[in-house]
Amino acid sequence: MTDHAHDLACVREATERLLTAVVELDNASLAEPSRLSGWSRGHVLAHLARNADALVNVLEGRPMYASAEVRDADIERDAPRPLDVQLADLRESAARLQALGDAPADWSRTVELRNGVTDSASRVPFRRWAEVDLHHVDLGIGYELEDLPAEFTEREIDFLAQRFAGHKDVPPTGLSAGDGRNWTTGGGGDGAPVTAAGTPADLLGWLAGRRDGSGLTTDGTLPKLPPL
Repeated sequence: MTDHAHDLACVREATERLLTAVVELDNASLAEPSRLSGWSRGHVLAHLARNADALVNVLEGRPMYASAEVRDADIERDAPRPLDVQLADLRESAARLQALGDAPADWSRTVELRNGVTDSASRVPFRRWAEVDLHHVDLGIGYELEDLPAEFTEREIDFLAQRFAGHKDVPPTGLSAGDGRNWTTGGGGDGAPVTAAGTPADLLGWLAGRRDGSGLTTDGTLPKLPPL
């Protein structure tokens, strides 16, 4: 089983890293566009706070969000808030999730996330780690995919490669980090098999929809991956 206690500690570190960076911003910079289409930096921070509360819901057996519409409305409502309010909300929502994670629980149980997706409770902390660190990159404030912890990068490549494995729209795709680490994904599409090699950051960037794959060396055309 996944070591949820280790991952919770990594979430705590990633959250502190994010908060330390964000505190250097100001209200005007929060209103500027993030790297996510249609979202300001304020949208990203609002999403992270509401995601922490949503994962509390998951771990306590409630629906992750009341509905997709409510989720989106909450982010829109919270995005314009000033920096001090955003920071307080991030800290407080993260603390609620950490407190629940530190409490005794059956971490082997199955929980339900969005859109009917189920997973082991023990993997929820890693999912939160991905939210915090990838969205830190999305803020566009100097933290890049190359700065992500090596452990996270490798595990997130594993996770995303498995997510797209067998997908009907993704042909067989082999991935290589050039240091002996290899992954396979896709396999359900009609296109010709393709291999791609590059740095772990570039592989993760392509899988996570943060880069277009132009930094990878391929022997064919990279497939268009479904949205996460």
